[in-house]
Amino acid sequence: MKSFKKLFTSKPRTHIPESSFKFGGMASLKTLDVVPSPAEDAQKIKNAFIGLGTDEDAIIEILGHRDANQRQKIRETYRLLFNETLIDGLNKEVSGDFGKAVILWTYDPCERDARLANEVLKSKKKGIKHLEVIVEMSCASSPQHLVGVRKAYCDLFNSSLEEDILVSVPMPLRKVLVGLVTSYRYDKEMVDKDVAKLEANRLHESIKSKDLAHDDVVYILSTRNFYQLRATFEHYKEKHGNPIDEDIMKSGKGDLESLLKMVIVCIASPEKHFAQIVGTAIIGLGTDEDSLTRAIVSRAEIDMMKVKSEYLNIYKSSLDAAVTDDTSGDYRKFLVTLLGGKI
Repeated sequence: MKSFKKLFTSKPRTHIPESSFKFGGMASLKTLDVVPSPAEDAQKIKNAFIGLGTDEDAIIEILGHRDANQRQKIRETYRLLFNETLIDGLNKEVSGDFGKAVILWTYDPCERDARLANEVLKSKKKGIKHLEVIVEMSCASSPQHLVGVRKAYCDLFNSSLEEDILVSVPMPLRKVLVGLVTSYRYDKEMVDKDVAKLEANRLHESIKSKDLAHDDVVYILSTRNFYQLRATFEHYKEKHGNPIDEDIMKSGKGDLESLLKMVIVCIASPEKHFAQIVGTAIIGLGTDEDSLTRAIVSRAEIDMMKVKSEYLNIYKSSLDAAVTDDTSGDYRKFLVTLLGGKI
């Protein structure tokens, strides 16, 4: 949120021409072809904190156009120069949904997910929705990222992620989640079609008998590589007529069914999962800013262009336009920046 004090400041904005930006793969984040040194960026951010009010535009202009490695260097340099962490500096100067979004973005991605996981595990709110972030880091991220999250979690909270899941999450959900977070999947494209057929049939047996927490189900979903699982899901549909997630939801309406559906969608199509997260966050009365922020911050450097395409496919409208219409102020400016738009 902008401070009213900013009305009395006149810090100039630096305009960066469109031609100076570059995209990375399916990421929506625009970074600069020629990046200022971490010391320059750190000093400009510090300058944005000085005086009456905070220059939010300067913060957006810098942090909203730096990738994870560049942000890491800025964090390290800021601490050396000013004897405080950049996160602490931001906490003092920005607030509201904008503040939450900028701080989440500024964290190292593994630390970000570790903190989000701890927040939901310690929350008094219970239900499937609050477990989304744990499924996402396990099923929509690389094995290396998950290992980094688990290490960051131990360093930050003096306990392991799986320990806190065991304490906070009831059975049988805890069985599934512990299986997911303790796995280290093979991450190359390797598919055994015979195994896919066998495991598709085994999953069908468990769904038919409503034994969804069976050891075999947990083993298959938590250990097989994503390419193998996608082949298994495809074979399931060919053999049994319906997508596996639909059959799971037909077998019951409980939390376990909802959790397994989320796991399968995250594995089969992360972009579909995050498009639905955005859609659910902004369609209807009110806005779920926390979910909206998490989706955009998490995927801006990974596959947000795919998420946008899937959003258009599902909702027949533009994700960018939906975010613009449903947010305001510096929060809107920052999200639009991460989506690759102009502020």
